[in-house]
Amino acid sequence: MWSLIQKRLCRKIRLHSSITPSCLLNSVSEHQFHYSSSPACNHTAPRSAIGADKNIGLFSSFDAKWRGSNFMRFLSSQAAAEASTSDGLTVGGIIANNWVIYDENESDWKSHAAAIAQSIHLIKKRLRWKKLISKLEVLSKELDKPDLWDNPSHAGKISREHGSVMGKMKEVNAFEQELFEHVDMIKLAREENDAELESESLNALLVLRRHLKEKELEALLAGEHDPCPCFIEVQAGAGGTESMDWASMVMQMYKRWAENRHFRVTVVEEIPGELAGIKVFMLLYHENVFTRATIKVDGDYAYGYAKAEVGAHRLVRISPFDSNKRRHTSFASVAVIPILGDDFSHVQINESDLRIERYRSGGPGGQHANTTDSAVRITHIPTGVTASSQNERSQHQNKASAMAVLQSRLDQLEIVRQAQINAEHTQSLTDINFGSQIRSYVLHPYRMVKDHRTEYEVSDPDSVLQGDVDGFILSFLSSSLDKDIEDD
Repeated sequence: MWSLIQKRLCRKIRLHSSITPSCLLNSVSEHQFHYSSSPACNHTAPRSAIGADKNIGLFSSFDAKWRGSNFMRFLSSQAAAEASTSDGLTVGGIIANNWVIYDENESDWKSHAAAIAQSIHLIKKRLRWKKLISKLEVLSKELDKPDLWDNPSHAGKISREHGSVMGKMKEVNAFEQELFEHVDMIKLAREENDAELESESLNALLVLRRHLKEKELEALLAGEHDPCPCFIEVQAGAGGTESMDWASMVMQMYKRWAENRHFRVTVVEEIPGELAGIKVFMLLYHENVFTRATIKVDGDYAYGYAKAEVGAHRLVRISPFDSNKRRHTSFASVAVIPILGDDFSHVQINESDLRIERYRSGGPGGQHANTTDSAVRITHIPTGVTASSQNERSQHQNKASAMAVLQSRLDQLEIVRQAQINAEHTQSLTDINFGSQIRSYVLHPYRMVKDHRTEYEVSDPDSVLQGDVDGFILSFLSSSLDKDIEDD
């Protein structure tokens, strides 16, 4: 194995005559680290000892040259650089060649290379590549200012933003570099009739192709607050028990969706609905009917995915509450609020601006439930924004939970005020009536779920109500991002 690695490394040097010393040093170090069992390497030697070699010593001097403020500028230029094969073939060149893209099972390196190039092109498009390059240049100049750290808070923000942008660009460039290295290896392997190297490089292209398909989806979530956890609020529309039951179904759908993604779900608030006049068996069957509920969803990119669900959701079915078995239309509205991290400047809340009400919690009985005033409702007097919690075991815990919700709602209002962000960041719930729905769930006379924003539809509403909504989410995110790019 070690001889093969040495052979590949020598070929990389031959193929990339313009390779930088630091890149070569990284390659050497990487191979030494991964193949420590080889007797050809002395892995216990420190970096300075490795640099004792007359060739490797050049790398140390090269690294030292870039220490200091120029190092960040060097990294920025490397992140913005475009990779190519040894004969100058770029991603754009591969796409222009119009190589046919076959199924993954076909052993055709041009097919794999074309699919990878298409994925890289799409990722760059979704990341708004030219804007990223311009942004990186601006941030690099900011980092070079001698008085930057006179304001540590601002400097930290610039540094983190620079690191984030550069990280995205370097990752994409690394994919490009890997693509071209494998293409060069395949060409060289064919010249030298090296079937082993050709097979290894072909398999590596296939792995990269599959990996980049996943990265295409991640590129949809490039918004500033997309990585954040979030609150999902569901509110019943007009229609009494029928709409309240529909709201409970929608909330259950999102709970299952979050659990399927291995997100952590916490119930923050559930306001039970009235069930007066409903027969006993109906009461037992629909015991979780409510007018409004809020859950907290913790997980990577929870807000980025859930923001696609903001709006009114319409249900058409034969109502189980109607003794005449008539068809009813119900509405429920969904709002999604990001929970912003510590790096964000949160709205300062003064205790004097709060009205705190304590009341007896509702819902099913149990120890302390319905016996003490443990539920808490907090109103922010200047804005009128309210938040409540009644599901925790103590008044203290309910207050902390309600304050977290209130903070997120006020933060979002501030985001809207300052940046005039679009409807996905709007705190108020969408109008819940005919013509305003983003999606229709039809259970009678036919069965279908259709998103009116993208025309995406499925014929199995049961699976959707069990939490299978990723198709709708990804379809909306893709179409809305493409529209934004066209508008730009």
